[in-house]
Amino acid sequence: MIYIVCVSKPCDGLFYYSYEYCALLNDKGMPAKVLVVPHKMFTKQDYILSVDKKYIHCQNILFDLDRPCQSDIFLVMGRSMITLAFINFRDYDNNQKKLLRSVFSKKIIAVYSENHPIQYPQAIDFFKPQAVCDLCDREVYPQGTGNHFEKRINFDIYKPIDECIEFEHLFLGTNKEYYSAAERLLNKYPDYGILAYRADYVNSALNNVFVPTDNLLGKFKKYIYCKEVFDPAPRIIQECKYYSKSIKYERDSSIVDGGSIYMNRQIVQPDVNPIITAYDQIH
Repeated sequence: MIYIVCVSKPCDGLFYYSYEYCALLNDKGMPAKVLVVPHKMFTKQDYILSVDKKYIHCQNILFDLDRPCQSDIFLVMGRSMITLAFINFRDYDNNQKKLLRSVFSKKIIAVYSENHPIQYPQAIDFFKPQAVCDLCDREVYPQGTGNHFEKRINFDIYKPIDECIEFEHLFLGTNKEYYSAAERLLNKYPDYGILAYRADYVNSALNNVFVPTDNLLGKFKKYIYCKEVFDPAPRIIQECKYYSKSIKYERDSSIVDGGSIYMNRQIVQPDVNPIITAYDQIH
């Protein structure tokens, strides 16, 4: 069994990628499930609701695992899933701590990222996995380690969208840094919505669109990409390209990250073969 472990918030990209690749692996005949250890701000139902609003099905999601088998492999769609579990370890209850120590001490397939260059080695030392096999998007991380692997969106399981425009421009404000970057541009794009979680940094006087929300991709015409921090896999760019939404690039052009790369990538079907190969290698 492959368990795709996710500790992110329920509407974060890595949770969606985890769910989509679980479905793809199952379609290939590989037994796989998503194992969610909920973020302290959210409930199990928040994760179920997030999936239910976006996809045509909601299945193979676990929130606990009594006794992992020695043969089980644990996949993280970004190294940050291991690092964040380590950084926030005190925020988990005792059962969650036991679960995290158990799964991250086994054999792990990790999609390479550089979000936490100092804390990731510390997290590995803390959990002490038996083995780690890396996969890496080498366009985003030319110096990364592991066989080439590109996170792609599984549009086949998306619910159809309804073009029911509520505002011209969409900003992503799902963390403090993204939200601040959006706020600085609102005068330039007055007909806007800011996609956000309910958090203390959110300005209640602004036009916030709280996640999860129904039919998000049918509610706007143009996406304003203005993140000022490195983003390895901005999936909303590919979503906009798929649904023929305009993308306005509003950031320092010297920043080279997934945003620059995903703007130029064509929409293709996800390829799970690198995961299957890594599974065979580490198994």
